[in-house]
Amino acid sequence: MRAAQFDTFAGPIGVRSVPDPEPPRDGAVVRVHANGICRSDWHAWQGHDPNVRLPHVPGHELAGEVVATGPDCPAFRAGDRVTVPFVMACGSCPSCWSGQQQICEHQRQPGFTQWGAFAEYVAVPNAASNLVRLPENLGYPAAASLGCRFTTAYRALIEQGRLQTGEWVAVHACGGVGLSAVMIAVAAGAHVVAVDVNAAALDRARALGASASVNAATAADVAEAVRDASNGGAHVSLDALGHTATCRNSIRGLRQQGRHVQVGLLTGEHAAPPLPMDEVIARELELRGSHGMAGHRFPTLFRLIETGRLDPAALISRHVSLAEGAERLMAMDRTPDAGIAVITSFG
Repeated sequence: MRAAQFDTFAGPIGVRSVPDPEPPRDGAVVRVHANGICRSDWHAWQGHDPNVRLPHVPGHELAGEVVATGPDCPAFRAGDRVTVPFVMACGSCPSCWSGQQQICEHQRQPGFTQWGAFAEYVAVPNAASNLVRLPENLGYPAAASLGCRFTTAYRALIEQGRLQTGEWVAVHACGGVGLSAVMIAVAAGAHVVAVDVNAAALDRARALGASASVNAATAADVAEAVRDASNGGAHVSLDALGHTATCRNSIRGLRQQGRHVQVGLLTGEHAAPPLPMDEVIARELELRGSHGMAGHRFPTLFRLIETGRLDPAALISRHVSLAEGAERLMAMDRTPDAGIAVITSFG
């Protein structure tokens, strides 16, 4: 098969021929029809994830069709249209047994612990937990955005943040996850303050339904600007980037008893940010992490799509080839997309 592969961290990503994967006994091989390009892939390429082993194929936002199954995979067959949660669960640990597969204690991740979806085919273990059938009306490119960005944003806001209709949400960093969060919050009947340093990203957020925006590059005090825009502070605030500044601003922009949800990966010098714990205590704030969404919860998101309240395809900014996807990944820190670029051509 053809795959985009790198041999050194932060080195060139080249398209080359590599062996086709074999289906695990309890899993399947999926032919990739679409794969989203995500900032987490950039972190893997940079060497920020200790689980990545070289040479490596990135990519974890995939949708496609089953082409082969193992002998212990009775629930799926060739031709099934599927997507995959980026946390692939073992199915047998205490977290999995309690329905929390997104924090599986023996999890695998395409594009991190194993070769990913910048490739024509991907092997998926434990299909019973890790393959999710797609609704017939959901195309592959839109479905590819669900396995990470939309599911991450959905669980962060609705399940971890306990967002209610009419509440204010602050979204710090309006890239793929952030804009997904804007769309989900609007679909849930909330009001959104979008925060970013990029004017084009803020324009996109407003076009997708944000009620207000704050340009963090020019605001004298971002948290104060968020509190002003949200009539006293956000009920729920999301750091979708993973940076000391966005994390602190997200917490400080909350109202009394507000809920901060950390989604963006905090790595390198930002791995242990100094937090305003005095404000957390005095104003009884909640700080929570959120790490994807279990496959069995995807239908709750599908219902938003099927009823027309959410259109993930609206966030796709461009379709690219495998080679173009590799180039865009290497340039992600220099030329961020105000939306999602999706690889749809693998030949």
